[in-house]
Amino acid sequence: MFEKFGEMNSFQEINELAENLFNEGDIGSLKAMAAENGIPEDFVEMFCSGDLPVLCDATTAAIGKIEVEAAKMKPKEIMEDWTEYLRSQCMENELLAYSVRKKGKSLKGCIAALLMWSFKNQQTVDKGIIKAAGISAGKVTLGIPGMARAKQIITDYYMGDIKK
Repeated sequence: MFEKFGEMNSFQEINELAENLFNEGDIGSLKAMAAENGIPEDFVEMFCSGDLPVLCDATTAAIGKIEVEAAKMKPKEIMEDWTEYLRSQCMENELLAYSVRKKGKSLKGCIAALLMWSFKNQQTVDKGIIKAAGISAGKVTLGIPGMARAKQIITDYYMGDIKK
């Protein structure tokens, strides 16, 4: 990820580079930079034709970053749900979208924050449940956050309030 142009800290940085590449006539690099940042190709076309004054806004840049990271990480099941929640929140909360784009913040780091909470908050599963599940282990623990807790962990991670 971000191999050619590096991780950009904001949608403004993406737009500044897009403007410079466009002014230099380097449309190939503009398309490559947009693809690397998850900006749809049709946005590049509209930007180049003058139909869009800038290549992206905070939401588009955040969703693009999430899409690129998710494509590499390939989240499944609950991690996919958490990723979808993050996407939807970026559409509703511009400050969160801006924070998602920050250097050093990543979907992998966000999932890691959820995993850390999960390990710290494991609960012993009732023996009757273990038996009903057909599990022969003597002790089973589970620590998956509920959706309200997961939403808070996700927000705290990207907004900078996560405590390690």
